[in-house]
Amino acid sequence: MTINQQDLTTLQSTANTIDNDNIEKKSVEENVSQTVNSSAESDLIEEELPEEDSVDITHLRTPIKVDLSPVYNFLGARTTQSWVDAAIKNLPMIIQDHANCEKKAAGTAMNLIFRYEFSYDLQRKLAQLIREEMLHYEQVLGIMNERGQEWKYLSAGRYAKGMLKHKRTYEPAAMVDVLIIGAFIEARSCERFAALAEVINDERLAKYYRYLLKSESRHFEDYLALAQSLSDENIDERVAFFKEVEAELISSPDAELRFHSGTPA
Repeated sequence: MTINQQDLTTLQSTANTIDNDNIEKKSVEENVSQTVNSSAESDLIEEELPEEDSVDITHLRTPIKVDLSPVYNFLGARTTQSWVDAAIKNLPMIIQDHANCEKKAAGTAMNLIFRYEFSYDLQRKLAQLIREEMLHYEQVLGIMNERGQEWKYLSAGRYAKGMLKHKRTYEPAAMVDVLIIGAFIEARSCERFAALAEVINDERLAKYYRYLLKSESRHFEDYLALAQSLSDENIDERVAFFKEVEAELISSPDAELRFHSGTPA
């Protein structure tokens, strides 16, 4: 078949139209695909990276209801009413000791992150913990500043030392014990935030304590999981041992009032 010039021009015009249609269709498909992918990536980012809480407690999210039964079951004793009463009467001291506790928790985690560099899970969890504890420290400092409260010297209580004196001296047992002790400190903090939030005559501070319950209730389980991951043996026996030690420190008379002190003497 012979194709004349007019037919050739028509064919070329048709081919160009088809190509342009294909190009436009491909462009549309690519744009749709990019939009879907971008949306999916955005959703994924939103799921994996929740909005960071503010240092300013006035901008914190509304506290959610937290089931504290795992915390109560884990601890061997509940905070006495006499401690709650004494804490309410000495709230500035309790607030500053809370700040000290957040700072110490971050410092302890920082020491551990340099001592035990062999475990990815341990390093990741400790890094998250340091970031969170320092955020809480900043928040409590802001509360003190807002209340016009000056920083004063405050000695450490007997609580942490009372548990650490039972720590084993060889590895990895020493690390396992430190993590178990950390679990009890976090659980007790959570229990006391809840106790104070129920009765404190300061709605702003009570809201902040309720806000802390979510993270504090999770921390003790993280510590236990890390402790078990470092031990070839089941850690239940050591957990039960420190449960008794911690309960005795909380229930027995204590001459110093601190955030983790025992029954006021």
